Amino acid sequence: MTDRTTGPPPVHPAWLPDAAFAPVGSRRVLVAPGPDAGPVGETVVAELRRATAAHGGTLTVVDAAGPRLDDATVRAHDLVLVVAPRAGGPGQRRYPDAHPTAYLVAAATAGRYDGETGGQFAPDMVRRVRVGGTTVVAAGGAVGLLYGLHGVVRLGERAFQADDGDHLERPLTPVRMLDHWDNIDVHPVMGQVERGYAGGSIFYADGRVRDDLSRVADYARLLGSIGVNAVAINNVNVHATEARLLTDGLADVARVADVFRPHGVRTYLSVSFGSPMRLGGLATNDPLDPDVQAWWAATADRVWATIPDFGGFVVKADSEGQPGPFAYGRDHADGANLLARAVAPHGGTVFWRAFVYNHEQDWRDRRTDRARAAYDHFAPLDGRFDDNVVLQVKYGPLDFQVREAVSPVIAAMPRTRVAVELQVTQEYTGHQKHVCYLGPLWSDVLGFPLAEDATRTVADIASGLPGPRTPEGAQLRAGGITAVSNVGDDEFWTGHPLAQANLYAYGRLAWDPSADPVALLDEWLDLTFPGADPRVRETLHAFMDDSWLTYEKYTAPLGVCFMVDPLRGHYGPNVDGYEYSKWGTYHFADRDGIGVDRTVATGTGFTGQYPAPWDAVYEDLATCPDELLLFFHHVPYQHVLKSGTTVIQHIYDTRADAVDVVESWVPRWEALRGLVDDRLHARVAERLAEQVRSATEWRDQVRTYFFRKSGVPDASGRPIY
Repeated sequence: MTDRTTGPPPVHPAWLPDAAFAPVGSRRVLVAPGPDAGPVGETVVAELRRATAAHGGTLTVVDAAGPRLDDATVRAHDLVLVVAPRAGGPGQRRYPDAHPTAYLVAAATAGRYDGETGGQFAPDMVRRVRVGGTTVVAAGGAVGLLYGLHGVVRLGERAFQADDGDHLERPLTPVRMLDHWDNIDVHPVMGQVERGYAGGSIFYADGRVRDDLSRVADYARLLGSIGVNAVAINNVNVHATEARLLTDGLADVARVADVFRPHGVRTYLSVSFGSPMRLGGLATNDPLDPDVQAWWAATADRVWATIPDFGGFVVKADSEGQPGPFAYGRDHADGANLLARAVAPHGGTVFWRAFVYNHEQDWRDRRTDRARAAYDHFAPLDGRFDDNVVLQVKYGPLDFQVREAVSPVIAAMPRTRVAVELQVTQEYTGHQKHVCYLGPLWSDVLGFPLAEDATRTVADIASGLPGPRTPEGAQLRAGGITAVSNVGDDEFWTGHPLAQANLYAYGRLAWDPSADPVALLDEWLDLTFPGADPRVRETLHAFMDDSWLTYEKYTAPLGVCFMVDPLRGHYGPNVDGYEYSKWGTYHFADRDGIGVDRTVATGTGFTGQYPAPWDAVYEDLATCPDELLLFFHHVPYQHVLKSGTTVIQHIYDTRADAVDVVESWVPRWEALRGLVDDRLHARVAERLAEQVRSATEWRDQVRTYFFRKSGVPDASGRPIY
């Protein structure tokens, strides 16, 4: 990473410290990026050159136009990385128009594979095999070579051990995006990074794009290493200055794109639906108005003329005050297709957010349900969106809660490309002041069998796959996986050093949603703390494996959601903070019970938006999972859960037990003093102290609130105030 020896402390290398490259850099390496390597191929060579220089290995770079190497020379290397769009086995169809570096596949694998046979590899497809003493990575293109290199770095010494078979990989989804909610101008309420908990923006300072983008280059390197291939660089709530990135600021956007490009990352912009009036001086934003259509087409032409590999637009419309097509009597298919047709000639994509609801709700109205809104708006439009529109759907129907049901919209749009939106920044999970490893939450969501009689997962829908993952399988109407970034200009990137694991796990799960989140945590630990004392791994697993569930246990219970403090940006407890507000985020606790009745029979009818069997599962109190009980049902405090305890006693017990767990982390972390970097140790210790304080406040407020509501004492006799 960039070394800053003067001024602020050096930026933490996250999971790419030089030591993590020692197993690769200490060996004899050959790389053949091919004649079309471009800037990504140059990045692969630069990474290998840096690693071998640091760790005593050697590097051979094969020039595709140079003389062929003989087999013995190739096999003399410990690691061979080669761009070869084919890598088939003996007996497969041979293609005479072989790629210039494809011959190296047969040489490196002693004939097990041949770069002139087999099916065509996609550019991001990677085959890794070890034959004899050589580890071979063959990739369909330069970006696949980058992914293959980092796959070897993650394996470390294991990549150079006994032959371990054939590994064929490619990302499940074509777009793996991070949305930055960064503002150029510091917002008076939200600050520079909306829902940002790690300092200011890495892109902007002093009201403009930074002159020095070296920190962005470091970030791009991190993203390329985990397979993230798209970044939207400004807030979805597009304010006046940020809107001008689309016009006056294009040259600066191009500078950012230049920094991302060498790591296989395409640049996107969040744009305002109101841009024709705001930027173009038009009298309307009506999507059916010819002048509006012409303005967007001309704007797209300028964008792609400046940035030929620009990705496209992210749009939040008719949501929380943002302008949209409703103002003109149009629907969201009309609005999205307006932009889609403008960017289509350039191969661009429009990510259109489905986060549309009434944010001026009357709290007295028990029938209006914010959870229903996205389905009600978008399900009737299925099949009307152009093919280069991706509907970006939050994974839950409310707003990134610590526990909520999976959004039924994801299953309701079979003729529409759908991207699942996650939140890496910890808006409702502790503001990156609390240890809360979100990999298990995202794994549960992506693996949830939502559609087609519980046979098709959320990840299948996002990838367009009708069935199990196959590396060569067709990706029918793939959408992607997106998330809100948790990065700022903090020394440790994410404020809390352990929150780096969330960014890492997001990229790896977006690549392979079937990955075990605990195994991904192991990867992150091995890379971030290479060669560390085993006590470091043991301690961090003790903290992090179940930290999401621990956080849930001291905050809002059984899927009821919110209970956060609106005056502190959703940090800390305020059980009734939103109960009488306009935002539609209620728990309806009274003297008799708690929860939101979303059943068809007696409630808002939200359960009816789910496909079978989930509509029946959630409708019936007897089959509704306990962890979502209060999301779907209003129940008495003495309702008995499947665990055998009552709702009220569960609330009492889990909050108290969770604080005991968090308190136990403090001495365990203190015992690692001297075993990890001093600055990192001090930052985590500071955050743990705050987590204990906040968790204690959550425990005491929630337990006391429900005792005062219900009048039911805690059977354990623990203090209630």
